[in-house]
Amino acid sequence: QVQLAESGGGLVQAGGSLRLSCAASGFTLDYYAIGWFRQAPGKEREGVLCISSSGGSTYFADSVKGRFAISTDNARNTVYLQMNSLKPEDTAVYYCARGLDCAIPFGYDYWGQGTQVTVSS
Repeated sequence: QVQLAESGGGLVQAGGSLRLSCAASGFTLDYYAIGWFRQAPGKEREGVLCISSSGGSTYFADSVKGRFAISTDNARNTVYLQMNSLKPEDTAVYYCARGLDCAIPFGYDYWGQGTQVTVSS
């Protein structure tokens, strides 16, 4: 059974850091991309970052360039989203999702339940 489980969210002050985890089960990351998305209250969901099965990363949001990074631990079948220099506008529920390729925007078939990130000013 394919499952994705996010963790690591929480409350942090502006300028702080958080690392989100996306633990995958039921499939191997060797063959799939994982994208991170977020949805703030009253806003549409937006893509943040994606990592391909080969380890290449793709930024979907210019606002996080230079502050966020994505990585994979294949041994743990887990993808991480390292978020530094957090801003109040980063406040959102963050989701990870399985995709075929970072270049395919609509090919995400399984989603996690989300983890809340709140950045206070």
